[in-house]
Parts: sequence; C-alpha cells; structure tokens
Amino acid sequence: MTNIAIFVSGSGSNCENLIRHFSGSDRINSALVVSNKPDAYALVRAKNLGVPTAVITKAQLNDAEVMMPLLRQYDIQFIVLAGFLPLIPDFLIEAFPRRMVNLHPALLPKYGGKGMWGHHVHEAVKAAGETETGMTVHWVTPVCDGGEIIAQYKVALSPADSVDDIAEKEHQLEMAYFPQVVEQVLEDIFF
Repeated sequence: MTNIAIFVSGSGSNCENLIRHFSGSDRINSALVVSNKPDAYALVRAKNLGVPTAVITKAQLNDAEVMMPLLRQYDIQFIVLAGFLPLIPDFLIEAFPRRMVNLHPALLPKYGGKGMWGHHVHEAVKAAGETETGMTVHWVTPVCDGGEIIAQYKVALSPADSVDDIAEKEHQLEMAYFPQVVEQVLEDIFF
C-alpha cells in the first residue's frame, strides 16, 4: 500500500475528489491531509471521509524536525499539493524527489509563479484575452511552478466568459482529470 499525503489550504474539493477516487483502492491510501489553515474546509471534508488531518504553521512547515516525523508517522511515500499555497521548503523536496506533484489552475508556463494562485490566475487569463485555459500537474521543485510538466488539459474560452466562468471551466477539468493523473504517476513509480 502506497500512502499519500494531500496538502491543502482551502475548501478542498480536489482533496475530497482524490480521497474518494482512492477510497476503494488496495494499492493507494489517502493517509493524511495537511493544511496550513486551521479553518480550511478541506479538513472537514477529510475528517468526514475518515482521513487523519494535521494543521501546521509556516514555521512548522519549514522545520524538518516537525515535518519529517509527521510524515514518517503516517508512512507517507508521496505528496500531492492540491491548492496548497505556501512554498515547499527545500528539505521536503529533497526528501521526496519526484515524489511530490502540484496542481496549477493554468497552462504553465503561463500564469505561474509567486502570487499566481486561485482567482488571481483566472483574472490574469481573462485580462490577457486568452482563447483557452486549463490545468497543469507538475513535479514540485525549488522553483515555484517551475517543475517538469506531467500533464495538461485544456478548455476553450469565449470573450463572453467572466472570471468566474473561466474558474468553473478550469475546475471541471481538475475534477475530471486530477485523480487520474495522480493515479498514473503513482502506478508508474510504485507498481
């Protein structure tokens, strides 16, 4: 059994989608949900689905003496960032080389980097008059949103689409494809 940790900062729709996707698996277990926000609704979703949770401060995230024992306690072998906003410290990236993926709500390398998350991304896509947007799953490296791209999925946009419309179209891609991409990565590594 491969134990994964899901790191989240917000409402956790992708977190719940991942947990549900792997709930019947005899090979992949959503073993832990970690959040930097004690009021993240993702924590409620995880608890409702029987998955242990942990809340960490920025200082704890950046402290190997806190993070590594936590991840060892749950025998974590892979980390999925699903709307986790803080930068991942180098020691964690080094401890999980090509064992940590991130979901980004745009077609990287466009609209990535510091400050480019959530609605900020969709607003930038709208302001640029893009005719398409999408989601990117990539490896986590010390460069924010700079890791090698694993998969991308696109959706067409129209000039009439509002920022909320763009966000919803992109979110539908996440719901449809993110768990499948994570599962394929895990299959390729562990099975």
